[in-house]
Amino acid sequence: MRIVFMGTPDFAVPSLEALIKNGYHVVGVFCQPDRPKGRGHKLAACPVKELALEHNIPVFQPERIKREEGVQMLKACQPDLCVTAAFGQLLSQEILDIPPMGTINVHSSLLPKHRGSAPINWSVIMGDQVTGVTTMFTDKGMDTGDILLMRETPIGAQENAGELSDRLAVMGAELLIETIRALEAGTLERIPQDHDAATYEPKMDKELGRIDWTKRAEEIDWLVRGTTPWPGAFTTLAGEEGMQTIKVFALKIREGAPTGMPGEVVAADAKQGIVVSCADHDVEMLTIQMPGAKRMNAKDYLRGHTMDTGVCLGKA
Repeated sequence: MRIVFMGTPDFAVPSLEALIKNGYHVVGVFCQPDRPKGRGHKLAACPVKELALEHNIPVFQPERIKREEGVQMLKACQPDLCVTAAFGQLLSQEILDIPPMGTINVHSSLLPKHRGSAPINWSVIMGDQVTGVTTMFTDKGMDTGDILLMRETPIGAQENAGELSDRLAVMGAELLIETIRALEAGTLERIPQDHDAATYEPKMDKELGRIDWTKRAEEIDWLVRGTTPWPGAFTTLAGEEGMQTIKVFALKIREGAPTGMPGEVVAADAKQGIVVSCADHDVEMLTIQMPGAKRMNAKDYLRGHTMDTGVCLGKA
């Protein structure tokens, strides 16, 4: 069986690794074009490309695979089956018609819930207790194809989106191999999705990470964990040097009613840390990053810096 793999970020790497380790003939890898990265803005290869090159697998990086250039690249690979995992591009019907065995996608949610490009983030942001991975036959819709196999897992109480992504990537790779083996054996069943039960969440952007202190502590915790490591949760602090942005990577909810107004800093010292009130509780910011500084423990930051109490975060 000739397989073409399509994927770009870290999430897709275990799936490609699994295909290689299980002896499948990967004849080509499609991924997003190299993008500028770091302070020097030098072009950098994505994780999937790096793995493919390590195994001498041809790499193709069309700007849009559904354009004629991409179509011809895929046809030249003569795939029997295509596999996608966080590829980042929609496939046209012309592309889907090329592999005679179809295209299998590894999706990081329990479809039809959380269709779209950021299902892991949204599962945490929306407070889901359980998530998982789904393999599906791709059609030209956005995650609308028939479900093949599914596996679920609880979301840890302190687990952030990055940590959850690492776990789901491994689960997805295992489920992919199970799916292909069932396809080869002729035992794979297709289950149409219940489109009425579908949810679709938008792409992530930096503004999504802005903390609204008038919300419940639990919702703020979901936001912080769901936007870590990207795009990151943040709040602002007005000071003599203007508005400062404080990035927040982890927090802890304190029991009891709030001791201040929403957004008010009610404690700020090396013993208590930075404690802020919200709608129903106080929360302690555990890990932060101040402008021009490194990410660090909030209590450690306060050993060398000060922050006034009584000020309100998130306000001009």
